[in-house]
Formats: sequence, C-alpha cells, structure tokens
Amino acid sequence: MAFRYVIKKRVFGFDETKSEKYVAASFSVGEISYDKLCDQVTKEGMAPRGVVKMVMDGLIDALSTSVSLGATVKLGDFGTIRPGLNCKSQTEAKNVTADSIYRQKLILTPGKRLKDMIKGSGVTRISTNGEDITAGNGNNGGGGNSGEEENPLG
Repeated sequence: MAFRYVIKKRVFGFDETKSEKYVAASFSVGEISYDKLCDQVTKEGMAPRGVVKMVMDGLIDALSTSVSLGATVKLGDFGTIRPGLNCKSQTEAKNVTADSIYRQKLILTPGKRLKDMIKGSGVTRISTNGEDITAGNGNNGGGGNSGEEENPLG
C-alpha cells in the first residue's frame, strides 16, 4: 500500500512577501461509509453484521462518555484517543479563559499495528491535471502499488 499525494500551491503568510510554494498534500480516493466499514469488518472478522454494528455503536458510545469526562482511551493495537484543545495564546495567565479556546478535538495516536502499517507504506504521486509522471518520480521506494489495485481497507 502507498499513501498518495498531489502537488498543491500554497501561499505562506508568515513572511512579508507572502511567497508561493509547492507542497505535497495527501490525496484521498474517497470516503468509506459507516455501513461499508461494518460490511468490511463482517467479511474480515466473520461476525454477523448486526453484531459488528452493535459492537461499533457500543464502542462509539463508550468513547464518547469516556472522552467527555477527560479520559484517554487505549484501544490496543489501534491506538489511543484523547481529548485536545486549540487555544489563542495570551500574554498573561489570567487572560486564558474558555473564550480563548477556539477548537475542541479528538487526537488519535496510532498504536503499534497502525504504526507498522505506516512504516511499511510508500508514497505515490498522483497526477491531477493530466501531467506525465515518469516512473520513479514521486515514489520513495517504500512500497508503491506497482499498478496493482488495492483494497482501501486492507
């Protein structure tokens, strides 16, 4: 499996010149719906679809409860989910209030199995405007897909 990327032009506003630069941006081939994910887990785990959906729904409910209490939840080889915040910086501690928080988020730290999957993956450049990409231009040798179709869920 290889992570796919496209080249995007970005304007960096942290200097006075507002210089334009090119960066690699991840490319998604689409979105897997919850129903399709349940179907895939059913096929991989050989459990009835109703059981898979019941367990997944229960997992989401348990995560919601635990994280809303401020807990970090360990999910084995999948990883760890913890609550996080983004806040505007203030010059004095007394100025840091709930109003200075502009985003609440969940942070996923991948576990061993996901980290190993990432380490074993390469990167492949995707053409979005019909440009010719020569062989080897954009694959770091870490495991491109060599033209084979892959299952996006494993």
